[in-house]
Amino acid sequence: MARRHPILRGLAILTTVVLALIGAAVVAGALFGGGEGSVGGRFPFGKTVTVVELRGVIDEASGTEVVATLERARRADGTVAVVVRIDSPGGSVAPAQEIYDAIWRVRAVKPVVASLGTIAASAGYYIASAANVVVADAGTLTGSLGVIMEVPQYRTLAEKVGVGEEVVKSGPFKDVGHPLRPLAPEERALLQAMIDDVLGQFVDAVARGRGLDVDKVRALADGRVFSGAQAHAAGLVDELGGLDDATRIAWARAGQEGEPRVVRARVHRRAWWIELLDRTLLESAGGPTRVAGFVSLYRGVLPE
Repeated sequence: MARRHPILRGLAILTTVVLALIGAAVVAGALFGGGEGSVGGRFPFGKTVTVVELRGVIDEASGTEVVATLERARRADGTVAVVVRIDSPGGSVAPAQEIYDAIWRVRAVKPVVASLGTIAASAGYYIASAANVVVADAGTLTGSLGVIMEVPQYRTLAEKVGVGEEVVKSGPFKDVGHPLRPLAPEERALLQAMIDDVLGQFVDAVARGRGLDVDKVRALADGRVFSGAQAHAAGLVDELGGLDDATRIAWARAGQEGEPRVVRARVHRRAWWIELLDRTLLESAGGPTRVAGFVSLYRGVLPE
């Protein structure tokens, strides 16, 4: 009888091992929530606290990712509580509102704790206010409750280089914010009314999430920035502490004992080259407010 070639025999053994590992992974996923109930690509054993991270300026892409991740955590049977870790200076209004609403949907079925990192200001705090409990380090930069719209002005530069533009428009406000002419009084009033309306939405959302009187929140919503300790004294933060403290609070709120078991949710990211291209375009345009226009963003100096 002819002997089997050693290379073929090795390939057969390797194939058998790989198939066995795949089978074990499938069984583990079925037993421990690896399908509809899993939050990311790992197999959490038993009950866990899921940590969802929100980092950087909040835009449409990051908002969509975080909302989808929160929805997976809401549906996951093994997730007994959620911690939203926020390290963001703010961002666009609509994505922040969508994340805020997603947190409310989660807290309807399981506790949510917001953990504020180095900075969680403006729209970053807007989102945090939806949680059952807000935890911040004493030195966290937070607050900056407010809304800003920037209208660039290039009229003087255009006059120096001898360029201009003729505009044909369907209505008097169709070119509001044109960079080659100053705002007319009625245009400024129009934009101010819109800013005030969105600020009212911001104030109402924080008051609802924090269980505070609307007038108290409005008094704090003048754009000022707080340290975590100051925010705690003002009622914007419940506890002082870090991420570990937040996970322990979430674990206890879920009625669990002992040390919390923590799983970090997998947030689906875009390809690195798309992120790099977006960042380059934003920087060349003068920052996120030049692209989004209408944002809730902390504009001060960021800490080292």
